[in-house]
Amino acid sequence: MDPIIDVVVETTQGSKHKYEYDHQLRAMRLDRRLYSAVSFPADYGFVAGTEGIDGEPLDALVLLEDATFPGCWVRARVVGVFWIRYDKEGGSRREAKIITVAEGDPNFQEVQDLDQLPEHLLAELENFFDVYKKLEPGTSPAPDGYEGLPAALRELQAARDRARRPESD
Repeated sequence: MDPIIDVVVETTQGSKHKYEYDHQLRAMRLDRRLYSAVSFPADYGFVAGTEGIDGEPLDALVLLEDATFPGCWVRARVVGVFWIRYDKEGGSRREAKIITVAEGDPNFQEVQDLDQLPEHLLAELENFFDVYKKLEPGTSPAPDGYEGLPAALRELQAARDRARRPESD
């Protein structure tokens, strides 16, 4: 499977606003301001043509030197996956965040897999997802580790397969 994908950016690196694409309006919508004293450490959005386990397009982070803008399509190279666990009454789910690097950013041109990223950058991403919803009522996500390129490509393929399955009546 080709590791080059298109990511639709919803929220940009450095933002405290969480934007989401409204699929009915076909427009970006301000969803909320983050409750915690953190900002997004990377551009954040989704992979078009996929469906995550939450029924929405698969989430993706794009690592690049400078932020883009909400609604920007970025050609990106998949390098790994970050997992978040959501525990709720009656069970839990493990949700994927695909980690990518922007194609054409010379600072990341050599990066092909997660283990080529600086450890501190991975620690920053994990810290963000550990604290960004702590002050938000009714949420309890917890970081659940990283996996490299093979696991990310498997998750990407599963999300594409979910998006292609026929709707059940």
